[in-house]
Amino acid sequence: MSKTAWIFSYKLKKNVCEEQFIERTQRLHDEVISKAKGFISWEHYLQGNIWTDFVLWETEEDAKNATTIGQGKAATEKFYACIQMNTCRALISQLVKKY
Repeated sequence: MSKTAWIFSYKLKKNVCEEQFIERTQRLHDEVISKAKGFISWEHYLQGNIWTDFVLWETEEDAKNATTIGQGKAATEKFYACIQMNTCRALISQLVKKY
């Protein structure tokens, strides 16, 4: 089975500073995402005011199963409270080839 990535792009809400967002992301990573089966890594990228995240998983099944692991958890709610949800775009993509 191929590695699979969550690829998200989004903008932060106007009242959210980068430092606050990074702190909330770290908490979500530490308490929820990193404990999920098949988790490999989570990287943030920033261009202007558009954030792009790459979250890597061992398999497509792990990536799909992890989409619901944070439901009802405070760390998840605080993370998503930072994001302008109408700007969020998401893909779940399998690795084809690494060069």
